[in-house]
Amino acid sequence: MNSSGELESACIKRYGPPAGPCPAPEESRVRRINAVRGAALTAATVTLCATLAATPAQARPGPRPPGLENCTPAACHFDVPPGTYDVTVRLGGRAASSTAITGETRRSLLPETTVPAGAHVTRSFTVNVRTPEGEPTGPDGTPGLDLALGGPAPALAGIQVTPAHRARQIILIGDSTVCDQPAAPYSGWGQQLPQYLRKGLSVANYADSGESTVTYLADPRLWGTVQPLIRPGDLVLVQLAHNDKTTDEATYRTNLETLVAGIRAKGGEPVLVTPIVRRWFSADGTLNNTTALLVNGLGVDLPAVIRSVAGAEHVPLIDLTANTKALVESLGVEGSKAIYLYTEEHDNTHTSVHGATVYAGLVRDALVAMRLVPEGLVRVG
Repeated sequence: MNSSGELESACIKRYGPPAGPCPAPEESRVRRINAVRGAALTAATVTLCATLAATPAQARPGPRPPGLENCTPAACHFDVPPGTYDVTVRLGGRAASSTAITGETRRSLLPETTVPAGAHVTRSFTVNVRTPEGEPTGPDGTPGLDLALGGPAPALAGIQVTPAHRARQIILIGDSTVCDQPAAPYSGWGQQLPQYLRKGLSVANYADSGESTVTYLADPRLWGTVQPLIRPGDLVLVQLAHNDKTTDEATYRTNLETLVAGIRAKGGEPVLVTPIVRRWFSADGTLNNTTALLVNGLGVDLPAVIRSVAGAEHVPLIDLTANTKALVESLGVEGSKAIYLYTEEHDNTHTSVHGATVYAGLVRDALVAMRLVPEGLVRVG
């Protein structure tokens, strides 16, 4: 072997094609390589190929989209400003793998994806990057986009992040049962909804713990921030009831009407959502008609008012109260514990990651059934 071309061929044959061409060795190095045989030649080839594999990024001049250079085996960070971004990942490798991706404040962005050994698959999703990155009244979080790799055997072979110029937003207005919960074991259904959506739909979750219709409208960090962000064609889902414990019926109705009118004023499409049930059973195995089904301290049947406003204002309705009631009662007293945080916190209001994922699936199904979201833009299962 007496040329740089033969050395490059040996490099490729032994170790596979590198990200860029093997650099031509200096003349003095060529003479040394020509002078050695056997083990010395092999050692020189290994050294050169290792150098190429370690520095593929430097072999390609000019700007490139953010990629694997922004990642460790467990996470990726991209220095991008607030906005909406399309993320395309290539998963898989030599061994069988199973990868899930979460981002920002514990949002589930891609469900666990299994890839056989020696194979690769490509998946895409759209993510909202904002400050604060979780609850609107919470801490700012870290700047940019943060992604975490999970699953029993994660394998990320490639990633690309680009601005999403045509994505449609699904904006969420709600309480702690919807929000991006900052810490385990808690999770809101809005935190799990993104994993069910494909590229072209993003979830901007502006739900906030402890909020009622009264406080959400009054706080400039909430409605005062969200309304200006609504764009024509955006879906805006509203689930506020759990904390309207002392709101009278007339005020509650007026507040819902105010939210609907404000969404429409910006060209958005409001969707009213009745609240998830609380896990409180009666002796006969059905849910308690007051505590579990959100009848407040003044005797106001809050889900009934939501249904009434939806009908009067011709607003699409997701009856999550009815859907979660049916599910919880079908699971029974024991089976429904896994949906909520009964075991971990003796909490019958807030959901586990599993429960939030199940409830997010109910929301996805309702959006598709009402043709608010095209079936081709959702993931099933």
